[in-house]
Amino acid sequence: MTYVDGFVVAVPTGKRDAYREHAAKGWAMLNAAGATRNCECWGDDVPHGTLTDFHRAVQATADETVVFSWIEYPDKATRNAVAARIMADPKMEELAATMPFDGRRMIYGGFEVLVETGTPSAADGYVDGFLMVVKDRTTYLAMAERAEAVFRDHGATRVVEAWGDDVPAGKVTGFPQAVQLQDGETVVFSWVEWPSKAVRDTGMAATMADERMQTAPEDMPFDGKRMVYGGFAKLFQS
Repeated sequence: MTYVDGFVVAVPTGKRDAYREHAAKGWAMLNAAGATRNCECWGDDVPHGTLTDFHRAVQATADETVVFSWIEYPDKATRNAVAARIMADPKMEELAATMPFDGRRMIYGGFEVLVETGTPSAADGYVDGFLMVVKDRTTYLAMAERAEAVFRDHGATRVVEAWGDDVPAGKVTGFPQAVQLQDGETVVFSWVEWPSKAVRDTGMAATMADERMQTAPEDMPFDGKRMVYGGFAKLFQS
């Protein structure tokens, strides 16, 4: 089963190119060690929420942009083996020393993929990223499987829903803090890929208006008030 490492980072807006270069160097190492895909997405339509949002998740300042990214592996065993190889590689220490962002505020975690449909969009595509808190896996899976068909009917190329498996609470920031995780809940990391922002804008509006997406608040398998979401332009993928 596909496994994903998910990340959210606050990057100084003026260091966009430096971040992309850094990501490319990191991917070369990850791919050589066994990872299958990496996608880095630059914040474009990332709203500020009442309770939660991507900005708060990483304590982003006014001169920083939120980056939403993930690394894919064939399974968890491969992910663990890649992590071990990378941590033992002297080049990783060099790369870590040149990070163009504050690593203390990076949030990260490992997720087991529940839903994976479609194919990745092109390098100039667009991504909607989501973080959610869910109590019942079965109920959420049923909803996610219905929703992915609606997204793809309205132009999305790929939909992925991933269930929290190895999601630490960091000292400064973390996925649990980002969604105000409570006892009995699990963090879900998900994304929808679109061919372009224009297709996303039209497709997302149509998706939200689709009767198949209409669910009474009391029947929602997650707390919508704590959902974190935003639109991102692809910066780097391989």
